[in-house]
Amino acid sequence: MPSHTTLLQEAGLPVTDLGPVLAGERHPLLFATVSGAHLYGFPSRDSDVDMRGVHLLPAEDLVGLREPEETRSRMWDRDGVEMDLVTHDLRKFVRLMLKPNGYVLEQLLSPLVVHTTPPHAELVALAPQVLTRNHAHHYRGFATTQWRLFERTGELKPLLYTFRALLTGIHLMRTGEVLAHLPTLLARVEAPGYLPGLIAAKADAEHGGADGVDAAAVGRDVEALHGVLDAAREASQLLDRAGGLDALHALVVRTRLSAR
Repeated sequence: MPSHTTLLQEAGLPVTDLGPVLAGERHPLLFATVSGAHLYGFPSRDSDVDMRGVHLLPAEDLVGLREPEETRSRMWDRDGVEMDLVTHDLRKFVRLMLKPNGYVLEQLLSPLVVHTTPPHAELVALAPQVLTRNHAHHYRGFATTQWRLFERTGELKPLLYTFRALLTGIHLMRTGEVLAHLPTLLARVEAPGYLPGLIAAKADAEHGGADGVDAAAVGRDVEALHGVLDAAREASQLLDRAGGLDALHALVVRTRLSAR
């Protein structure tokens, strides 16, 4: 298996020397990974680098009277590239994991790892227990939102996000694997043959238009994939409710107390 550094380099990401930046975080980081277009396999030359992860608040921040800083966000410019780091406290992140939220699982399971720790590995190992058939609703909703954005703006980015969400959901229902990389998904899920061309076109500009796209024909393809997602959900072997609560609870408590 390629190393984290190799995967980051192959993705063309300028994030292999961010140790000093991450070390400057106010609270310890349990992990930081790359999300967004780089994870999805269709970054543009001017794409931002979106990093997501988990930080660990001290126990006194959660038992005192002041509101805890459960979510932190930082943005900075590095050699002309906009960098963005958003992290949740471990407890909040695990609570999101226990909901049918594919977005946080994609962050957790992203192969583009900038920083990791043993608790990160434990979360990854527990992730299969929280997967449910209801994650299909997350991907259906996300695809619908992005399709409406495409109809409003005519941009290529939300169109690719629409297909990516639907194919990720279908693949998850069929296999139990969270896979967010669109080019890889095209080899595993039947999809319109014009998608590789759209991926190549997006490389030119993050907010470029979907020139030459027949919106009516594409709309029919999107509708058909919604039907495929529904059928995959009905046939899925995934459970109806998330498991792993006790193990995740123990992980949160042990990690928090061991940091004191």
